[in-house]
Amino acid sequence: MTDADPTARNRLDEEESPYLRQHADNPVNWQPWDEAALAAAEEQDKPIFLSIGYAACHWCHVMEEESFEDEAIAELLNEQFVPIKVDREERPDIDSVYMSICQQVSGRGGWPLNAWLTPDGDPFYVGTYFPPEPKRGAPGFRQLLEDISESWADPEQREEMESRARQWTEAIEDDLESTPDQPGEAPDEGVLDTVASAALRGADREFGGWGKGQKFPQPGRLRALMRAHAADGRDAYREVVEETLDAMADGGLYDHVGGGFHRYTTDREWVVPHFEKMLYDNAELARVFLTGYQFTGRERYRETARETLEFVERELTHPDGGFYSTLDAESADGSGEREEGAFYVWTPDGIDDAIAEYGPEHGIPGEQADLAADIFRERYGVTPTGNFENGQTVLTRSESVESLADDYGLSTDDAEQLLDAGKAAVFEARAERPRPPRDEKVLAGWNGLMISAFAEAALVDDEAWAETATDALDFARENLWDADSGRLSRRFKDGDVAIQGYLEDYAFLARGAFDTYQVTGEVDHLAFALDLARTVEAEFWDDEAETLYFTPQSGESLVARPQELADQSTPSSAGVAAELLLALDAFVDHDRFESVAGGVLATHGNRVESNPQQHPSLALAADTYRRGAHELTLAAESMPVSWRETLADTYVPRRVLAPRPATDDALDGWLDALGLAEAPPVWASREARDGEPTVYACRSRACSPPTHDLNEALAWFEE
Repeated sequence: MTDADPTARNRLDEEESPYLRQHADNPVNWQPWDEAALAAAEEQDKPIFLSIGYAACHWCHVMEEESFEDEAIAELLNEQFVPIKVDREERPDIDSVYMSICQQVSGRGGWPLNAWLTPDGDPFYVGTYFPPEPKRGAPGFRQLLEDISESWADPEQREEMESRARQWTEAIEDDLESTPDQPGEAPDEGVLDTVASAALRGADREFGGWGKGQKFPQPGRLRALMRAHAADGRDAYREVVEETLDAMADGGLYDHVGGGFHRYTTDREWVVPHFEKMLYDNAELARVFLTGYQFTGRERYRETARETLEFVERELTHPDGGFYSTLDAESADGSGEREEGAFYVWTPDGIDDAIAEYGPEHGIPGEQADLAADIFRERYGVTPTGNFENGQTVLTRSESVESLADDYGLSTDDAEQLLDAGKAAVFEARAERPRPPRDEKVLAGWNGLMISAFAEAALVDDEAWAETATDALDFARENLWDADSGRLSRRFKDGDVAIQGYLEDYAFLARGAFDTYQVTGEVDHLAFALDLARTVEAEFWDDEAETLYFTPQSGESLVARPQELADQSTPSSAGVAAELLLALDAFVDHDRFESVAGGVLATHGNRVESNPQQHPSLALAADTYRRGAHELTLAAESMPVSWRETLADTYVPRRVLAPRPATDDALDGWLDALGLAEAPPVWASREARDGEPTVYACRSRACSPPTHDLNEALAWFEE
């Protein structure tokens, strides 16, 4: 590389992103999105070819093999364009900007996202995957490059392209950046029923979930349905929750051998997944299954969450405590070729061999190996024809344990024991297969989501999960947080820390810290949540527009400053931030947090009410804003075991736990740690009474009498 021409070679070997490094050996002279690349485009007056993807993206791999490793295509890209690669997981702001116009122009989106930009960054052509040659109505990538290059060189056509780029940039700004001209009001108390009713109307009552083709998890909708049912008891809301949780836990979305969830299924019936495993999906689904257990009392939901968290601890956890980002969908098959799902699919012979080889060490006597294999295959639908490619099977729960026990003349306990031993044997056999590649970058926001899941599990399942939450929170605080500046970095990879944090990083990590405080009663976690929340107010809140933007005001300027209002693969960062600020408002000596949350909800209230299914996180925040949180101040040296057991089994919507020391003298040390002159409202005058653990239930600034009986306090919320 020379200073005069940074585009003279592929520079991705200097990057830490595993996705960018995957492209470091391409003949394309890929550039990272940085000042050098953008300046080169302006200086050379070349259009930018921007390609956005992520490490676990199947079609990103396909396009790389077909086009980006092709010498002739690479020559075209290198000579006529400035080719830039972006990892969407590192730079969601860039992805948001150009995905907006892709969806507006084509009506759909996806990855890889490919866009052609003017040297100023304005887009004039956009799409997703392009085959190297024309195919099924899609233009060929090679011809597309030639056509765009020729048009750019023609002054008249270039003027048209630049005019389109200006129009598209205005469309992006209108979609992502604008706010209503007239101030509105936060949605009223009916907002939750609006969301739940829309979710009910759109639900697939035959197969569970939403949609008639691909099926994606929708944890925000499930949360809204559960809350709405708690408010009005409508049976259909509960039915949709159970139908969807059952479908996700029974189908191929779930890994029945190793635990954890894949990204989505390609079919309506939840059978065949897109096999990558994302940290954020497993975080949000673990949480919603834990809540589902509290909501329904069905132990299988808690078990599903537990197995998911065990998978995360085993396969996505950094030795020092943070969480890695993804497992790839592809891995090597028996012939050494990379195939999607190769690690996860089975044939009948494969099951038989696994149980014959590994069954004895897991308690299956040799004479019962065939029986155990038969029961396992029937339980999980493994057949000679399969349900996937080449006669292979994605495991699904296809038969109940009770029916199998009856068919084979066994007790239910004996059938269960054989299945558990068979699963252990199959897991061990699978461990010998080539593993899917792992993206080992640690992202602040995604870690926040998973920290919340482990913290919730510490309350609902096993107190020991709190240690995992605390370790991950400490990792983020040590490696990504700069206490002196009060600023958070987004990404850690092999000791390298980079990228200014976005709203999702601050909001999700702050919620993780607050959730960890709620279950551990450690004030340092609360202090960290408050520090992050103060930066949310300082860097992301726009007082004039009365909204929270996704990018910090001190950050890089793109063609638009996006907001993240709708729930997508992760919850809306604006919605999570609003609900978090409402919870934290009780712990500060000012009302700015509530004002920010109320401002966001008022600004976007009409959007939530007009398109409720897309905005469940904002709707949940609006519900808390209107109805008030269910606050439980716990004055005790430690939470009594009986209280933990009660909270584990009880669904409490809008729950906020506020543990504090038993005495005001001990509370003084907490106030010093938080920099407060006096106790905030949630703790003030709420000491333990009679030397015993005491609970105070409060909502909307009205409180129950102090009591030593948690059930009595919870009953007060129903009065």
